[in-house]
Amino acid sequence: MATLTVYGSPGTAVPTQGFWTRARKAGLAFVVIGVVAAAVFGPLAKRHGHARFTFTETITGAHLDIPAQPGAIAFGLLCALAGAALLVTARTARLLTLLTGLALIFLVLSFLCWQVASGHNSTVLPLGQLAQSTVKAALPLVFGALGGVLCERSGVINVAIEGQLLTGAFAGALFGTIFSSTWAGLIAAALGGVFISALLAVLAIRYLVDQVVLGVVLNLFALGFTGFVFTQLMAPHQDKYNFAPVFPTWQIPGLASIPILGPALFQGNLFLYLAIVLVIVVHVALFHTKWGLRTRAVGEHPTAADTVGIKVYWTRYRNVLLAGVIAGIGGAYLTIGDVGNFNNNQTNGTGFIALAALIFGRWSPVGATLAALLFGFSTALAQVLSVIGSPIPQEFLSMLPYAATIVAVAGLVGRVRAPAADGKPYLKG
Repeated sequence: MATLTVYGSPGTAVPTQGFWTRARKAGLAFVVIGVVAAAVFGPLAKRHGHARFTFTETITGAHLDIPAQPGAIAFGLLCALAGAALLVTARTARLLTLLTGLALIFLVLSFLCWQVASGHNSTVLPLGQLAQSTVKAALPLVFGALGGVLCERSGVINVAIEGQLLTGAFAGALFGTIFSSTWAGLIAAALGGVFISALLAVLAIRYLVDQVVLGVVLNLFALGFTGFVFTQLMAPHQDKYNFAPVFPTWQIPGLASIPILGPALFQGNLFLYLAIVLVIVVHVALFHTKWGLRTRAVGEHPTAADTVGIKVYWTRYRNVLLAGVIAGIGGAYLTIGDVGNFNNNQTNGTGFIALAALIFGRWSPVGATLAALLFGFSTALAQVLSVIGSPIPQEFLSMLPYAATIVAVAGLVGRVRAPAADGKPYLKG
């Protein structure tokens, strides 16, 4: 019987790259960035100013005061030190991840010492509020990235995440309003995502349309269709078709009172808990079940998978449709999970950032979720800095999430390997 070596299983060995490994390149970059941060953020920070970081949602709770100039310089140098450790000692993926995370944390703290102390409206940064905003901004990215993982692990490129999220948001608001029910909106959102996924599946798998071009076309189709209905129906009759109820907030007693992380992870609506459950379920299913092994086999070598009796077409159709369900639900968060109404182009590029999170997370549910949290943090940070009166112009703060996406994918992710059959049509011989 033929055997399959499936890429992406936990513990897969990473080939060496000579002297300038990914760890050494990242280490050198962080050394330079850390020194620059110490040299730039330190002098820009107020000489006798302080940055206050509170551990609760209120600005009067437990807090930590850091002198602005010494803090900015010290954290910049710590970033450089973590980069030097990467340059010299990183030999394993876990150590690389740990040191990279530390370097990023120190770099952000150096930046915040300057920014918070220089705020025009406030010199206090509530870390609890920042954590909550991070999770809220990351939720649709998590759903979209999980949908992308399911598609691409089975060999179908999903550029249409944006369209799936947008259609889910639209259907959730419209049918949630018509039936005055959050659950009706949730079901409609899932079906809206499935609709886009069905078009993707049929045209990509059955008719062999180029999957990248097809994804772009489906995004434009979703944007045009939802925009037309919104303009002609929902906007003129807001109370009848665009005033949906919102899922209530549920709080887990005890856990929700944990400083910083408690309100972010244990005080939210259905979408928060559903996202946590889905990340765990998809990860376990993908790497620890027969279904997951077959999915990854189809994404790596469909011909070999077909030889050992795996139904390639059925596996791809099923996964693409399931991805539509998850992404559609993620889109519903933008309406019936948050504001209760739909606006034209409400996703505003969220699907493309979810696609970047998928790549940054190396086609892994957990990795994609961590990447989504990173991008969500950049969005939340831009919002918080705007509130405290950052000296950085608002236009540049608005660019922060997209700049972080470019830097992460182009600069931090290094060389990545997608599933071998990703985007390649399969023709059964």
